[in-house]
Amino acid sequence: MATLYEGYTLCGVGPVQNSSNIGILGVEQGGDIDHVLVTDTSRSITVYKVSDQKPTGSWSVKQGQIISCPAVFNTQSQEYVVVTDDRVVRVWKEDDVNLEKAFKATVSADVLKVLSATDSEPVVLFCCGAVRFLDSLLASPQQPMEDVLTEDEIIRWSTIVKAEHQLVILFSTEQRGEHCLYVQRFNPNTLVKHRFETEPGLSAPISFSATCRGSNIHLLYLYLNGSVYESVLPFRSSSTGAEGVQALSRSLCLSLPLGEEKLMSGAAVVLDEAHVAVVGFPHPSAGACKDYLCIWNTHFQTLQASKEMAGRIYSQLWCYSGKLYVPHGKMLSVIPFDCQKSSLAAAMGKQKQTSQSGKDFSNIKSALTVDQLIQHIKTSAVEDVQAEVGEFIRRTPQADLQLAAGRVALELVSRSQTDANFYPQCAFLLLLETRYLCYSVCPELLSLAMVKKDFHLCQIAFQIFSDIPEAVTCACLKTILSTPDLEMETVNLDMDSVIFMKELTQAHSRSDEEGGQLNGFCHPALESDVSDTPSNKLQRDPFALDMSCPVGLHKGALLNEVLQTAYSDRSLLPHLKDLTVPQVIVFLQYLRFLYLKYSHDAHKQIRALRTPSISQIIDWVCLLLDAHFTVLAVAPEAKRLVFDLHKFVRSQVKLYAELGKIEGSLQVLKSSKQSEDFGMYAIQVIELF
Repeated sequence: MATLYEGYTLCGVGPVQNSSNIGILGVEQGGDIDHVLVTDTSRSITVYKVSDQKPTGSWSVKQGQIISCPAVFNTQSQEYVVVTDDRVVRVWKEDDVNLEKAFKATVSADVLKVLSATDSEPVVLFCCGAVRFLDSLLASPQQPMEDVLTEDEIIRWSTIVKAEHQLVILFSTEQRGEHCLYVQRFNPNTLVKHRFETEPGLSAPISFSATCRGSNIHLLYLYLNGSVYESVLPFRSSSTGAEGVQALSRSLCLSLPLGEEKLMSGAAVVLDEAHVAVVGFPHPSAGACKDYLCIWNTHFQTLQASKEMAGRIYSQLWCYSGKLYVPHGKMLSVIPFDCQKSSLAAAMGKQKQTSQSGKDFSNIKSALTVDQLIQHIKTSAVEDVQAEVGEFIRRTPQADLQLAAGRVALELVSRSQTDANFYPQCAFLLLLETRYLCYSVCPELLSLAMVKKDFHLCQIAFQIFSDIPEAVTCACLKTILSTPDLEMETVNLDMDSVIFMKELTQAHSRSDEEGGQLNGFCHPALESDVSDTPSNKLQRDPFALDMSCPVGLHKGALLNEVLQTAYSDRSLLPHLKDLTVPQVIVFLQYLRFLYLKYSHDAHKQIRALRTPSISQIIDWVCLLLDAHFTVLAVAPEAKRLVFDLHKFVRSQVKLYAELGKIEGSLQVLKSSKQSEDFGMYAIQVIELF
């Protein structure tokens, strides 16, 4: 059995000019399972956080330079590696901004690819067939490279596999119609050459995929006639390569349907010992001119799952951490999948559901699979479902639970939307606590929680989900602001967030106690309307001194979660216009309250795990003013609030102006070189001008 889940777009890509290929050189695993490194042909390299579908870093080469192969991440040194213009190896870290200023070395021969495996030093494969570990190459970049291949022999594909802390390099070559496989092993260093079997009318393999299972390397390769073969190579071999070219034995493991149209390309990736993902070949029962991603069972020759992909599918396919990366149309999509242990009945779709009648409830729970659990969710009572979900989470291995959590959540949400009497809040919270859910996996969960006014679930989702769309964020914000404080105070929320709000409202400003300013902040009521006389210093505007919180503690705790969500200004701004004027005013009043407290460091006196930053507060103020400036300018009830906000801005401008006056002196202090010989005592005079 295999399942393809709902996918999502990681990034947009464009076709290469005057070419039938899409502009992606490669997708490589990043620093962890949630990051990938995308190298395109438009001179750029981008790191994406997959769960957010957002870039975390991007670098480009100069105009006229060419990226020769996909960039990789060196997990040992936490650095990125790429080759440009065939011979320039570049190495840089996450915080390096300019690729031109990063380390680079020019090597003596053309590089084909940099191959990287987790917790291992990258290996550089040269077009001539020579290999070098990265560190030894960079230590002597101009070292000569031996010619492993003959003059007209060309490498068509290469990869690296790792097992038992050992690395093996595989690469296939073509020479005058003859196709060979080279196996480069280390410790001891041996290179063995194999020849692919040929038959009339059978061209070269168009796609390869290698995995290591046990003590063997399993190489799967696909031909244009739909034949998928597998060759098994020992991970450790006594052969030294001196025996000459060896025949590569193979076995046919799958024959794909061809359809009526002539195929020009395709790709296949091994998912596990019984399943393979394929693109470029037609669905056996779909019409022509439709591109599909399919998962086939190689043991029983059956189609297990398929998904139609919008736009043309290109002959590229990658698989990392239970997700398939498929370029199609003008986008790169991420498709999560799940492969279960195969049996003939399951492969033929005839697996019977065992009857649960007459069994003890605890025995049912201990034996439930994810499919059985989903069937129970459709019919069982809320209490039974919540107990079964809890037991399922406790008993399921983490690797399996990561894939199953989304399916269970989707089924729970589906029934909750159609059955008004069914809402398993505890089950939802248990699934959220696994940290295996994100918004894109179960997009209706947050909307359902808003409809049910389940603010506790909303709060946890805001803390865990990092990919909430801006439209949903604004919809949640509108619901929170429109809910009366009295109703909100009865909601069970995270106690840490409520305690923070309670202590923040009761905290006394240290600057008030000390009678001065703190962090350069001057209360706007004192800024321009008060003289320096002690008597006038106490004559403050009672309204401006109002430090009371305009919303209840629980509503404030939820608003703090909204302030900390990730967003794009351009995407958020149109949705903020859906807020009513009273809602905008209340929200701005709350932001003003936070700003006053934060400016006097009241929040630093409170220990809390999650609190909004002052920059987040200011950003939201700016966004709200941008979205509703015209209305706020003419609304009488907003006049005093806008006037106070104007004073806040003016005080900050004055602060920065004063800091600007001493910028030159600060630069002198920073650049001044202190004497290295101080002895026991020294006086240093620094002239400020």
